[in-house]
Parts: sequence; C-alpha cells; structure tokens
Amino acid sequence: MSKHDTRSSWRQPKGLAILHEDRDIIVVNKAPGLLTIATETDRVRTAYYLLTDYVRKGAVKSRERVFIVHRLDRDTSGVLVFARTEAVKRQLQAHWEATEKHYLAVVHGILTRKEGTLTSYLTENAAFRVYSTPNPEKGLLSHTAYRVIRETPAFSVLDITLLTGRKHQIRVHLSEQGHPVVGDDKYGRPHDSHKFLALHARSLAIDHPFNGQRMIFEADAPVYFDRWWHG
Repeated sequence: MSKHDTRSSWRQPKGLAILHEDRDIIVVNKAPGLLTIATETDRVRTAYYLLTDYVRKGAVKSRERVFIVHRLDRDTSGVLVFARTEAVKRQLQAHWEATEKHYLAVVHGILTRKEGTLTSYLTENAAFRVYSTPNPEKGLLSHTAYRVIRETPAFSVLDITLLTGRKHQIRVHLSEQGHPVVGDDKYGRPHDSHKFLALHARSLAIDHPFNGQRMIFEADAPVYFDRWWHG
C-alpha cells in the first residue's frame, strides 16, 4: 500500500479485487465476464458502474466518480486502471505508450518459435471482427511480443508483452498464427470445449500521475489457469 493510499472501508465491489487505491487512481483485478464500460444491452454489470458505486459509498447523490483510462475485453481478466479525476485520466492516456503491459495466455498447440513479435495492420469489418490487412492505409500497425513459458502436449502458456493496444489484438494475432487463445469463441477453434477465455492481464507498470514514481501492479490469474500453470 503506497503512502498515498486512502483505501476505503466501504464494501469491496463484487467482481473486482482492489489492488491499489489513492487520491489519483484505483487499480483493480477485473474478473472474467465483466464489462469495463456499459453497452446498449448491459449498463449495470460493468467495472465502471461497480467502482462508481464504490467511491460514492452508496450515496447516489455523491459527485464522486471514476474515469476510464483503458479497457479489457469482457472475458479478459486482470489489471485495470481507473482515474479519480478527468485531469488524471488525460495525463495517463497521454503517456499510455510508456506503460508496460504483460498478459498470460494459454493457446492451442505447440509454437515452433518459442519467442518473437507478431506484427500486422489490424482493421475491423462491418461485423465487428478484427483481422490483419496487408494494406497499411486500411489498418493500424500492431505489435504483440510473446515468449513461451510452459508447454503441455496440446497447449502452450505464453507471456505476452502488449506493445500496442488495439482491439482484440492478442486474440487476432495468435489466431492468425494457428494458435488461438483457449476458450476464444470469436477467433478460436470451433467447438472449443473450454468455457473460459484463457487470457489474463497479469501486470501493468505505469508512472504515477502525482509523483512520477514507477509503479507495478500485479493480479493473480483466475483459478481455471491452474490446470496449465501448475498441472
């Protein structure tokens, strides 16, 4: 807990484990299945909604709120940072490329190259499906670095360094290599029997917006990773 930590005794929001809290930021470990922000069909079961209620301590008329700095996909778990003010949000986003983001991913198959960087231009079609395009004018340049840290006969566990933060980037890059993330029902293998997406934002390093101190936040992976991690 840092010297700026002012962690509240108010009940912890369900689906979020608070890793750090101070006057400028709140850092949580988001559970899989929870949206970061509302959609047209789901406005309540979101990290944003739960944290807003948390900082307001149940007082609906409170002006306290949180601000979204970045997002995780609904089924991706792990470290998620929120700002306490709009000024802090803008500051963090202005320097977001300097953040260091590590993910844990379990993929189908055994990779021939045990480490490397996947690079392509990513774009999205009308069905909201992201894919790589050879045309740099139609896509955003995207880089995903990976390193194999464990193998089983049928799966590989990867440490992923997210060098750019495009929508569905990790899932698309790995799928296009023939090694989709386990449990990915959009870019994965048909009839994948695994219920949960095996993608977890395991750590995030940022410069604190108040004092510039480098801070590293780490989040334990969901228990369903144990079958590959400890098995």
